[in-house]
Amino acid sequence: MTTPDHGPNTSTGEPRVLIPELVSLDADLPADKEAVLTALADLQVDAGRATGTDQLLADIHDREQKAATGLPGGIAIPHCRTAAVSQPSLGVARLATATDFGAEDGPADLVFMILAPEGGGKEHMKILSTLARSLVNKDFVASLRAAGSREEIVDLVSGVLAKKKKKPAAPAAAAEPAPEPEQKKITRLVGVTSCPTGIAHTYMAADALTGAADKRDDVELVIETQGSSGTEKLTKAQIDAADAVIFAHGVAVRDIGRFAGKPVVDVPVQKGISEPEELIDRAVEASTADNPRRVSGDDSSGADSGDEDTELGWGRRIQQAVMTGVSYMVPFVAAGGLLMAISFLIGGYDVANVWEDHVTDYSLWNLPDHLSYQTDAGDQLTDRSGLLLYLGMVFNGAGSLAMTFLVPALSGYTAYALADRPGIVPGFVGGAVSVAVGAGFLGGLVTGIIAGLVALWIQSLKVPRWLASMMPVVIIPLVASLITAGAMFLVLGRPLAAAMDGLQNWLTTMSDGAPWLLGIILGLMMCADLGGPINKSAYLFATAGLSTGDEASFKIMAAVIAAGMVPPLALALATTVRPKMWTKEERENGKASWLLGASFISEGAIPFMAADPLRIIPTMMVGGAVTGALSMEFGATSRAPHGGVWVMPLMDNWWGFLIAVIVGMIVSAIAVIIVKQVTAKNAAQEDAPTAAGSGAAEPEKAAV
Repeated sequence: MTTPDHGPNTSTGEPRVLIPELVSLDADLPADKEAVLTALADLQVDAGRATGTDQLLADIHDREQKAATGLPGGIAIPHCRTAAVSQPSLGVARLATATDFGAEDGPADLVFMILAPEGGGKEHMKILSTLARSLVNKDFVASLRAAGSREEIVDLVSGVLAKKKKKPAAPAAAAEPAPEPEQKKITRLVGVTSCPTGIAHTYMAADALTGAADKRDDVELVIETQGSSGTEKLTKAQIDAADAVIFAHGVAVRDIGRFAGKPVVDVPVQKGISEPEELIDRAVEASTADNPRRVSGDDSSGADSGDEDTELGWGRRIQQAVMTGVSYMVPFVAAGGLLMAISFLIGGYDVANVWEDHVTDYSLWNLPDHLSYQTDAGDQLTDRSGLLLYLGMVFNGAGSLAMTFLVPALSGYTAYALADRPGIVPGFVGGAVSVAVGAGFLGGLVTGIIAGLVALWIQSLKVPRWLASMMPVVIIPLVASLITAGAMFLVLGRPLAAAMDGLQNWLTTMSDGAPWLLGIILGLMMCADLGGPINKSAYLFATAGLSTGDEASFKIMAAVIAAGMVPPLALALATTVRPKMWTKEERENGKASWLLGASFISEGAIPFMAADPLRIIPTMMVGGAVTGALSMEFGATSRAPHGGVWVMPLMDNWWGFLIAVIVGMIVSAIAVIIVKQVTAKNAAQEDAPTAAGSGAAEPEKAAV
């Protein structure tokens, strides 16, 4: 009896998807979703289809968390890909007591568990769509409810699936025209993903979108990642053939004119990670809409008039422009800061006092002896001499000069994001003026916005045709630079410089008097949105202080790096010590997060945050605050703006930095484990029936 049921379907030659052993008729189960899922999982194991319930339930729960699987009409179709099965399998439960699976019209009494092997392609989606279409047929549903035996259920379901499968395999003569209807249904989409640093969000969003598209037969999607690891640009042919465009970005889309006239879905990059299926659905809908929102060729942000979810107001556009400026500024800071840190390691800390006066006086064939420099205590000699001192001066000079571009780059590329190329010159000029008047990075932010808005306004003016060709090359840079520089010299420079001085004095006072409080604030900011605007504000704040050479700024930089390392490391630890609490994908992300966290890439925690923000973010902020406070109290300092543990040899009090990271990591890991366990138990207790029994205990255990 068992052998034929498990064997192939003799009419199709394919493995049986449903067998009588996988059917439960009028099961007397509590009205609890977990109990139903557990019972169906047990059927799969008892029938020899699944290797164990733990993995199967973990994967089913993961899918259930993403969206409800209840359908109208008292039907539910929980489904997933899982390593617990080696072939597509279908389980059916007809319940004596209907159970809530999230359908708007009420609980379900017919439950279909659809399982596909992890590497099994799109088979379970085909089964799902075929079965879902059949369940719309009231006669078919009525026959399932009226069936008197498990074998009858198997015959009804297998007949529907076999009938649907036979349609594509029509007679050989129709083989050539058959693909035509399929081709017409395919929607061709292209997309761009980007984020301020181009390290993690960019590629996570691209992977999420392409992964979602791969699960569908009606969509083809190609993504251009505008990240720091290089851009694989979409070809003109791909863009021309596209029916719609998806922009999931945190900075302005580069060369947006290529997409002019295309229907567009424009969202922040985080939505590309957390809602890829919804974005693809919206893009498909936009491709056939009568009056869709379209890309404007001169809109550097990718925005145009559109629906309330995607339209960019001026506040959002300015925010994105600032994030673009930060994005372009970060490489200057990273390269300059690391060069300076290496120079101190090679030539000693006093190399900063002599490079400017002596670096051009010596060469590899004319090495310096100990060089003198003046301090408040009188003349001093450098600690080192010869090749080490000379290379230290070279590295420090290169790094110091790179750091001088920090504010102009921030200002110039903020203006670029608002006004495209005409904004670059006035933006850089404004940034240089900001440095000259002592307004620092605050002035750079202000001049970038002013230069961009002025350049954008001048572009909108209608001028005679003979003057139009001179506008982007001469008129706009000239006029916008005059207005921006004039505003700084005449009006804004002194107030902004005073604000910078006050900020610097406040930092120095806090780092001397209450360093732990400043560390808590920075730690909370670094973990609040994991690579978003709050995180980047704290990072910009820290890196801007490196150029001052102040000890307090070096402490702030170390605290920021340490706190930013906590979320990915804590989640990596949590998934290691309590693996059953996490889905398979989360466990895999946890393994990668060890390296990401050690390298100070906070975005390694993004997949966890996107799936469960209310539990992940607060628990990470707790550990980040602890780490920031400890780092400041231990007096750890970093002259390098990036690198994580790899730049610890360049730090003072590196042991304090390491202790702070480890303690914060453990605190956040414990916090997230406790929160997930407590909330999982509470959820199970809320769903459980009032009458306690042995049947209700198992689902609660499985949920945890």
